[in-house]
Amino acid sequence: MPPRTTSPTTEPTLFIIGGAEDRLGKAALLRRFVRLAGGRGSRLVVIPTASSFQQEVVTAYGDVFRRLGAAGPEVVNPRSRADAQDPRLVALLDAATGIFLTGGSQLKLSQYVLGTPLGEAVHRAHARGAVVGGTSAGASIMSEFMISMGEEGLTPRQRVAQMSHGLGLVKGVVIDQHFAQRTRYGRLMSVTAMSPDLIGIGIDEDTAIEVHGASHFTVRGSGGVFVLDCRAAVSDAPDVRRGAPLLVSGAVIHQLPAGAVFDLAGVRLLDFTENHPDAAVAKEMAKA
Repeated sequence: MPPRTTSPTTEPTLFIIGGAEDRLGKAALLRRFVRLAGGRGSRLVVIPTASSFQQEVVTAYGDVFRRLGAAGPEVVNPRSRADAQDPRLVALLDAATGIFLTGGSQLKLSQYVLGTPLGEAVHRAHARGAVVGGTSAGASIMSEFMISMGEEGLTPRQRVAQMSHGLGLVKGVVIDQHFAQRTRYGRLMSVTAMSPDLIGIGIDEDTAIEVHGASHFTVRGSGGVFVLDCRAAVSDAPDVRRGAPLLVSGAVIHQLPAGAVFDLAGVRLLDFTENHPDAAVAKEMAKA
């Protein structure tokens, strides 16, 4: 059995991608994931369990990780809860410096990973500083509770989304992905209106939040991150009929581009480093 690997950083780090990240061009997000995992010295594991095209997914991520300088990843792919007891698979996670969960169905991940030795190994890896990354379904399952299915659209409506338990690597939030591209504002608003102690985080495609510890995250990538705080909002969620539009008044919204640093505990913007192509021009205009 391989020894448990010491990771490049001891700070627990998550790299949560909203799906459809660039894999053929500069692959900036996956390049960042590899760097966090130790670069050329990284030991990566891919978990393709959520996907309906597992061999294709393994090949695609293996190709891009090798192109980015990492060794070919090991594959951990439980097909049942019995598989998730396999000591060999657990040992691969215990030796990893980076774990990546692919897209697909987050319900497959919850069925086969949560509450198993493999799930516990993911938690151990995160705690010792291995970077745990995921895209699409692999992003949703990072939070304590996840949207496992639901309708899309702009208007929040009663009972348009189903919640399930996630890995709980980041507490107090619910994460949605493909956010702007699939118009998922309504379902995230409905979920947070009905569970106002949860902060809603919607992540666009080719965009990620890099979560350090349990304290803050940095936005990376080409899109934006939507943060929804309904703790002080007024809602008729307890009374409205199924499918009816919800009243949600007084919610606080944060729309965060790349470079924004956000405080999860205080639910507030901490910093913003302008990194857009026209940032220099904007600074010159501000001086005028």
